[in-house]
Amino acid sequence: VISSWKSAEKSSAAVGRPDPYDAGMRVRREVLGDAHVDAATDAADDFSADFQELITRYAWGEVWTRGDLDRRTRSAVTLTALVAGGHLEELAFHTRAALRGGMTPAEIREVLIHCAVYCGVPAANAAFRVAGRVIREEAGPAAGGALGA
Repeated sequence: VISSWKSAEKSSAAVGRPDPYDAGMRVRREVLGDAHVDAATDAADDFSADFQELITRYAWGEVWTRGDLDRRTRSAVTLTALVAGGHLEELAFHTRAALRGGMTPAEIREVLIHCAVYCGVPAANAAFRVAGRVIREEAGPAAGGALGA
């Protein structure tokens, strides 16, 4: 078991794999936007800086850069996972990212309806409120109104 990202960095370098940090930061910025990433990294302190580096390197640099799923599909999967886990704060910024990545409000609505069956109606109901608010902020009231709740 790797005890820290620093150990992982050494082990990936030892086997000749490129460090995924730079690719991860590029994808993280493309998906979430510079403002979000800047706020997250600027807020990092001695306690959380290693975590910010870990998610950039592994979530964004190792997983989001894989080639077999496009970003829209990854966004749909991510929205579903966040609904299932009840992670509504992250659902908000990943809804914004899904819109930025080309998902339509109608597609997000369908993901959330699908979540109602597999994650539960209360979880989907809360997700509709969060996603609807984000869509209204990003695309105007007509788009958010199409989601309902």
